[in-house]
Amino acid sequence: MHLSLVVVWLGTALVSALDYLGYSGLEHAGARLLADAGIDDTRWQAWLIWGGLLADLLVGMALLFKPVRASYLAALALMSTMTVVGTALQPALWLHPLGPLLKNLPIAAMLWFLLQATPPSSNKALP
Repeated sequence: MHLSLVVVWLGTALVSALDYLGYSGLEHAGARLLADAGIDDTRWQAWLIWGGLLADLLVGMALLFKPVRASYLAALALMSTMTVVGTALQPALWLHPLGPLLKNLPIAAMLWFLLQATPPSSNKALP
């Protein structure tokens, strides 16, 4: 469960970078999504995409190298924030056939489980 979450965050960062740089074959889907939400300024798009990408990368690295309660809380906070922002910008994403926002519900459940299973006082990762 833990490693699948690491793959989600690091994979999202990688795909976002490749998409922004034009190497994903998705034809800048992230920028199009922001433009569809009314954020047409390419400078804002770049800041938002790279900011999200770096946040995903940092959380993914924290989950990989330091899987403690703070890492799970950071992941839960980032996922919740991005879900709220995504909902505000594109509420129709909840109805998208691939479920880009809907799949955050099981991710939240996994993070909550790992958070509860990690001892608060030891600040050590699960084996």
